[in-house]
Amino acid sequence: MRSILLAAILFAAVPCFAANRPNVILVVTDDQGYGDIAAHGNEMIRTPNLDRLHGESVRLTDFHVDPTCSPTRSALMTGRYSTRTGVWHTIMGRSIMSPDELTLAEALAAGGYRTGMFGKWHLGDNSPCRPQDQGFEQTWHHGGGGITQTPDWWGNDYFDDTYINEHGEPQAFEGYCTDVWFETALEFINQHKNGDAPFFCYLATNAPHGPYLVDEKYSHPYLDEGVPEPMARFYGMITNIDENMGRLQKRLDEWNLTENTLLIFMTDNGTAAGVARPASGGNQAPVPQDCAPSWTGFNADMRGQKGSEYDGGHRVPCFLRWPNGELTGGRDVPQLTAHIDILPTVLDLCEVDKPDGPPLDGVSLVPLLTGESDSLDDRTLFVHSQRLEHVQKWRKSAVMTEQWRLINGEELYDIQADPGQETNVATAHPELVVRFRSAYEKWWDILSPVFDDVVRITIGSDQENPAHLTCHDWHTGDGPVPWNQNAVSKNPPQNGHWTVHIDRAGNYEFRLRLRPEGVSEPIPSGKVRLLIGEVEATTTTDGTTDEVNVTLNLQPGPATLQSWLTEPNGTERGAYFVDVKRLE
Repeated sequence: MRSILLAAILFAAVPCFAANRPNVILVVTDDQGYGDIAAHGNEMIRTPNLDRLHGESVRLTDFHVDPTCSPTRSALMTGRYSTRTGVWHTIMGRSIMSPDELTLAEALAAGGYRTGMFGKWHLGDNSPCRPQDQGFEQTWHHGGGGITQTPDWWGNDYFDDTYINEHGEPQAFEGYCTDVWFETALEFINQHKNGDAPFFCYLATNAPHGPYLVDEKYSHPYLDEGVPEPMARFYGMITNIDENMGRLQKRLDEWNLTENTLLIFMTDNGTAAGVARPASGGNQAPVPQDCAPSWTGFNADMRGQKGSEYDGGHRVPCFLRWPNGELTGGRDVPQLTAHIDILPTVLDLCEVDKPDGPPLDGVSLVPLLTGESDSLDDRTLFVHSQRLEHVQKWRKSAVMTEQWRLINGEELYDIQADPGQETNVATAHPELVVRFRSAYEKWWDILSPVFDDVVRITIGSDQENPAHLTCHDWHTGDGPVPWNQNAVSKNPPQNGHWTVHIDRAGNYEFRLRLRPEGVSEPIPSGKVRLLIGEVEATTTTDGTTDEVNVTLNLQPGPATLQSWLTEPNGTERGAYFVDVKRLE
């Protein structure tokens, strides 16, 4: 409710703004690591436009995010550690950000900015957690954490796909997904380039996240040069992103927007496929030398990849260019910084006062960016990778200072002397281990108030009626979740529950399916049970219908929702898709 009321206030009128306040374009790519850019030393990948931007920008060279997608995005949008926002996984209801958070889009809108979001959101597919509920007045986005995941439009495959706008309406687009995201973003920029307010454009590509699908004209040149699969396709997806970055920068030049636009480029975690992973398992024979690929990737000498607590999992590129603000010229900022710093930094540069909201964890980096200061207060920052229903203390964690990394509470590395984190020096510096463990304990304490909370999907609201629930957001207690369409297509015998909030009293229609509406998949014959709170319904199905409908009278408030489809032989699964409509 807070976000709905705030949005009504923000968009009711657009206040005047200072003429020198920049437009803001924030580009975030998915699963591209620090080493997946030629300018960072990768001699194989071709990224001329990112290299140009690198040369023109202030670069944060010790910039950290969370090791996976949703947590990074929640921290980026709020300036707060991701776990505090309710996000610590990419599925299982733990990728849904609390609507009580104040987002960068809401803050900039309150300061007079027009706001648009294009691509990957991955912080909730239902009201009140969608991008349009969280400060963005215009959006085109896919569902879930990537194209082909369960909440995405069924059958999308990166080419000629269907995406959703701010009204929840689907539209079929022609072209490759990354091309579409840049084109829709450019349409938004063009719409507002001569307006009476600056704009904030959040352009978040799903590429180069898997599945690694891209036109062969981008991947084959890498195959020809000895890059193995899937790395060749991964590189091809990045080359396509680079091509689009060139198109974006060209348009900004043509529209005379470059000088007064703050353009930020960053990624959401370490590389997913830019380094050949070592073979696992003792039964796998070594690859003969004459069969080994001639290129095994580049990770800028870091240890770890996506999901890792080592630097390779969370140290990523971050370029900031704003010529009018003197953020240009190819300068490095080597101090320790993080995703939580982006919101306060952008608000500072845009001269926007932060509206009331939860306290920030990040700080403004403007003194570092402008050269007014060459240091911040001695900082200790934290990241962790949970990917569980319930968080575990010390799990895949890093306590970071500019010189040290404490990993999982036990391993200590001098990151300046040992950037590859090869030599554990914990026994030589027990006093530092004690100090950093104490800092972690204090950090854990500030996270702990949300550990037992859940972010609820609202059903029956005017903002989304019907609400479309998918098994991507099942809570399963760390059991399996059919989070992508390939898994769903196998009809696995899996189940879980949704945490919901019933908006108001009334009759509600529940439509239970194994596929989204419009896609046929008969529900096997057997018993059907639906339970929401303490209200229950049972029925049967004869195996000839794609859908089972149940109507229940409900009272408002929080509830747990679950369904059971049980065949005569005892095989049981939940309905992977449930549409819930409040009846008038």
